[in-house]
Amino acid sequence: MAAGLMRRLYGMSVFVDSCGLHAKARPYHAPPDPDDGPDPFVVAVMDELGVEVSGHKPKGFDDLEDTSFDVVISLTPPAHHRAGEMARRRAMDVEYWPTQDPTLVTGQRDQVLAAYREVRDTLEARLRARFGAVRTFGG
Repeated sequence: MAAGLMRRLYGMSVFVDSCGLHAKARPYHAPPDPDDGPDPFVVAVMDELGVEVSGHKPKGFDDLEDTSFDVVISLTPPAHHRAGEMARRRAMDVEYWPTQDPTLVTGQRDQVLAAYREVRDTLEARLRARFGAVRTFGG
């Protein structure tokens, strides 16, 4: 979600990549399933903003093609630990933004979607606060 939101807000003015501990976003205690695509609830709530992520191929830290980032933002304690290990060998800032895991929410579809929307909206607000006003051509 964060990478899609960053691209939506800042377009081509920044290079954005994303990964998780494993190649699929899920609770970090769940076993990996490399054949899974993006979380369908992520696809649904991002589609509400007009952000297409259904073709996104989730990847893990080991799948990153480039590791020369200025800023790495981690959303879970295990990801923050891994990002810190990566940063030890490189000149980059690592920030930890504790984020609720919407995959742990149970209940009706509307309740689950509400949890995903809350995460999406919180991430968007944090991105705007951290990286400033959205830049537009000529403005």
